[in-house]
Amino acid sequence: MHLGMVGLGRMGANMVRRLMKAGHPCTVFDLHPESVKALEKEGATGAGSLQELVEKLPKPCAIWVMVPAGKATESTVQELARHCQKGDILIDGGNSNFKDDVRRSQALAPKGIHYVDVGTSGGVWGVERGYCLMIGGPKEAVDRLDPILSALAPGRGQIERTPGRDKIPGTSEQGYLHCGPIGSGHFVKMVHNGIEYGIMQAYAEGFDIFVNASTKELPEEIRYDLNVRDIAEVWRRGSVVSSWLLDLTAMALVENPDLSNYTGFVQDSGEGRWTIQAALEEAVPAEVLSSALFTRFRSRKDNTFAEKVLSAMRQKFGGHIERATGD
Repeated sequence: MHLGMVGLGRMGANMVRRLMKAGHPCTVFDLHPESVKALEKEGATGAGSLQELVEKLPKPCAIWVMVPAGKATESTVQELARHCQKGDILIDGGNSNFKDDVRRSQALAPKGIHYVDVGTSGGVWGVERGYCLMIGGPKEAVDRLDPILSALAPGRGQIERTPGRDKIPGTSEQGYLHCGPIGSGHFVKMVHNGIEYGIMQAYAEGFDIFVNASTKELPEEIRYDLNVRDIAEVWRRGSVVSSWLLDLTAMALVENPDLSNYTGFVQDSGEGRWTIQAALEEAVPAEVLSSALFTRFRSRKDNTFAEKVLSAMRQKFGGHIERATGD
């Protein structure tokens, strides 16, 4: 299936590479011509504008937008809509607010353009590991996209099957899921990221307790000089708290046990905030997720080892680089 890709940043370019490796031709566009040229050398077809991208795609076309949420996504979708035709599909694979998906879909409906929202998890590792995809939109459009979605997803791989899962149909075991109507994909991804905040915060606070176990404020007989690098490693093997985030933490601690290459200034992508807003609208208590979000706010004023662990995990899974000046 021929796909158009707009946005060749940390994830967009690697998604193109994974698709081409699976045999799917891609036509690509980015505001930085050098990014387009780099993928042309790898077999993609380049476009110098959004209009040219649409013109180079077979009809009806499918275009994946992988640019920052907010104004960038809004302007890109509006410009593409001016050149697309009835039956074309626009896919927002970024971290948009699910309410924006509903609004955009309604705006495109009179022209007959399908809108699909895809919450995409996998970060900079997705080109090899695959991407977990949470999809919202009309079934007709999602079904048409199945060759692309299945190629981007990780597949069942070596993960043991959940007992009884063999009797349940669907694609979730393959790493992608049509969650429901428009907006539902980004809604699920939003809560996914909110949970991610909480898990990361739990690891970070635990390792901060380890680092401070040697403080002179404690009686000498219960003062411990602990090797956090080795603790992270042993937890990876047989522990109930093992996870990919712990794997990445262990990697960062091997590279630099005191994480002195991080300041502990921790950004938030916006989805943590939206998760808390959704919890408020639904009157659902979300104490852990709220606390994790507020800790990120505090990190920008007062950094601890916990914040350095958070920053290290963000850099490892998503390639997020700390802002040098903290602004």
